[in-house]
Amino acid sequence: MKKIAIIAVLSLLMFGQAYSQTGQKKELMNTTEQKEHYTFNLSDKVTRQAVTFKNRYGITIAADLYIPKNRGSEPLAALVISGPFGAVKEQSSGLYANELAVRGFVTLAFDPSFTGESGGEVRNTASPDIFTEDFSAAVDYIGLLPSVDRNRIGVLGICGLSGMALTAATSDTRIKAVATASMYDMSRSMSRGHKDGYTLEQRKKVIDYLSQQRWTDAENGKYAVGLHEVPFDENGNIVKGNRVLPETLPTKPNPVLASFFDYYRTARGFHPRSINSTTAWTATTPMSFFSFPMAANIEMISPRPIMLIAGENAHSRYYSEDVYKMASEPKELVIVPKADHVDLYDKKDMIPFDKLETFFKEHLK
Repeated sequence: MKKIAIIAVLSLLMFGQAYSQTGQKKELMNTTEQKEHYTFNLSDKVTRQAVTFKNRYGITIAADLYIPKNRGSEPLAALVISGPFGAVKEQSSGLYANELAVRGFVTLAFDPSFTGESGGEVRNTASPDIFTEDFSAAVDYIGLLPSVDRNRIGVLGICGLSGMALTAATSDTRIKAVATASMYDMSRSMSRGHKDGYTLEQRKKVIDYLSQQRWTDAENGKYAVGLHEVPFDENGNIVKGNRVLPETLPTKPNPVLASFFDYYRTARGFHPRSINSTTAWTATTPMSFFSFPMAANIEMISPRPIMLIAGENAHSRYYSEDVYKMASEPKELVIVPKADHVDLYDKKDMIPFDKLETFFKEHLK
């Protein structure tokens, strides 16, 4: 029973079940700022253009293309970027795209299918297969641009999209190098819990809960939202919720919850199209993640290189360390001193952009 209680607390704190409505909330942007809001400033050294393209399922993907202004006449190396899980291109992935375009790459930050400005119905649904395909579709698009050398394309995944970036590279050799930041393996997270904390009995309970939720959705003719890592209370019962993060913080919040809240629910990183800022995923989202292991073919990436970046104090650090152990050479694990998981979303003084620049320039020659 003690183990169940610990898992429940971790799940609630990790993914923000709204169990207390006390505390202060930083002021969010006003309504007039929301439509075109970016959580970072565009560099005067790059241009940004809204673009769209289709994946092989026919879903229209919305993206922002960043191109260095002083690029010369030769085609450049390119990077495809997405994440975190539940974020949009105006948040962390756009910041990375902006910074790496300054350093000489053509970059593309995109919203995964069913999220942000991308197409696909039902909204706020996550698919490990389709999200993986979105990376390859982005390679299709960027590789046909006259400003890009199609033989020098890399991908970068942030947080939960890192697993999809790696998975895309296992089956798409056009991806010549792959990097991750604050990696999360969403299949492992949803099907096994934080640090694989679910027991076998709990995993079966989650599957049954999701199966029964499908009856409810079918009867109601609409899809309920819920927590993508399903938590348990101290009595071993599933706890339901309809927001990724609470409206306000508890009086003494867990540091992990506080760090997520400080990005998604404040002016620092809030965006009205971000699932993590405003709502939650469809409740049955975890179903396909139980059946789609992300790292199953990680050895297939070699001899193409992998760089895994994680914060020293990140609760997610073990994901990067475990992938590093499983992956074949060439590979590199970068641990950022004093950084937590969310620090690598937008804190430019902590994100090792110099290392990313060196990694991609070396391997996208």
